[in-house]
Amino acid sequence: MKTIKMKKVILFLFALALVSVSCNDFLDVNENPNDPAISTPSLTLPVPQQSFAALNARTMTYLGNFLAVNWATPSNWSANSIFSRYDFSADDFANIFETSYLEIFKDLTYIENFEDPTGAIDYSYYKAISKIIKGFQYQLLVDIYGDVPYSEANLRGDNTTPKYDDAETVYKAVIDELAVAVELIQNAPDTAENPGDQDIIFNGDMDHWIEFANNIKLRMLVRLSNTGQTSYINDQIASINSNGGGFLSIAAAANPGYSKDTNKQSPFWDYFVLPSGVQQNRGDFTVASEHTIAFLTDNSDPRLSRLYKPSATGSLFKGAVQSTVLPGVGFTSNDLSKVGPGLLVSFDQDQIIMSLAESLFIQAEATVRGYLSGGDAAAKVLYEKAIEESFIQLGVTDPETEAQTYYSQNIVNISWDLSPNKIAAIMTQKWIALNGTSSIESWIDLTRTGFPSGLPIPAESNGDRPVRLLYPSSELSRNANNVPPQSVNDVFTNNPFWK
Repeated sequence: MKTIKMKKVILFLFALALVSVSCNDFLDVNENPNDPAISTPSLTLPVPQQSFAALNARTMTYLGNFLAVNWATPSNWSANSIFSRYDFSADDFANIFETSYLEIFKDLTYIENFEDPTGAIDYSYYKAISKIIKGFQYQLLVDIYGDVPYSEANLRGDNTTPKYDDAETVYKAVIDELAVAVELIQNAPDTAENPGDQDIIFNGDMDHWIEFANNIKLRMLVRLSNTGQTSYINDQIASINSNGGGFLSIAAAANPGYSKDTNKQSPFWDYFVLPSGVQQNRGDFTVASEHTIAFLTDNSDPRLSRLYKPSATGSLFKGAVQSTVLPGVGFTSNDLSKVGPGLLVSFDQDQIIMSLAESLFIQAEATVRGYLSGGDAAAKVLYEKAIEESFIQLGVTDPETEAQTYYSQNIVNISWDLSPNKIAAIMTQKWIALNGTSSIESWIDLTRTGFPSGLPIPAESNGDRPVRLLYPSSELSRNANNVPPQSVNDVFTNNPFWK
């Protein structure tokens, strides 16, 4: 756990408040974003990192867990009906788009554009970190929305109505920027200022930032596997190999010094638990899905008791179907399993952004597809190591031994050797490993690969699972001439470009 004190973060937030623009300031045509007023990259960096971690911890993880059928809603709550009907509108999940542009990208662009007026301080490391976080978030925006503002974005007063760039163009531009970020780190002068504990993700360890950049890039390249661009993918893989940085050796996780105080708790924990320790309403109306409980139980998966906790009534591991018409008896919040102790660990828990398990599953898929060397033997090692890291992350007792026992079972999509479709095995195990953390990736992977197969679709929906979100109403009103045309049916039919 990182040790920087939360009071220091409050000072960061106060300092940033002097320079950060509000949503109204976003339209201020009199402010020049290339002429910063008060703050510095050192003071600014923790704030977009926190916004970035919180957005991915809350809205994106919650949405992902329902679309990947990990969570459901009990019969004594009317909340969450949208997740059983899939009736997504332009008013739903708008903060994914808005927070990305109006908070995260705004502050990161400020850092990228900053030049020390005295010329005494080199901020190469800060600029590289900003590019890497931007890359991560732009990848998600393209995967979720399709075309997005990129080349004209983040100019604030210089252009308040940016054009929308083609999704594939954005993807490849981001891939290029990730390479630039690695070069910035590796070629930074000895005098470059290291952010140290102002960096709440890796505490200024720039080797880990290179690993993270390489992992984001690899994830994007694997996404392109259905597009027939093998030559491009291989060239970019060669670029990763040539920088020598490798892939994540520790999880990418944020922690500025979360504490038990109000508004200072770890964001995922805070989403479910009040500072007093009493559960939020969300902690009561979020329960396990019947499908996932059955899958974990049927396959003797010890992660069951870490991903979910036994019901208050009867101490059973029990889930519900995703529906708004559940019977009342036996399907209330007390009858069902809620989010478990391997996910809700403590008020000061790290906020995972990319786990070691996810990194290893991405590498395993890239190896199966021939983008990384080693063939089936190497892919198997990565796959099994990813499962072990999932057990470790969730706090399973004696995790390596338990994981080895688990993946030694003669069951398809658990045993590597017995799984005829290696991509199906990887996606199935990745789905379990990302339950409760980066589950938005499980939904995206499901759209891309169709795995894990057999995930039920709510009976109250139209029979199709969403493949994207709609651009928010606020963007439609603010930038109407540039937002691509959309209809409600696009949620189900307008697949990402890489599908």
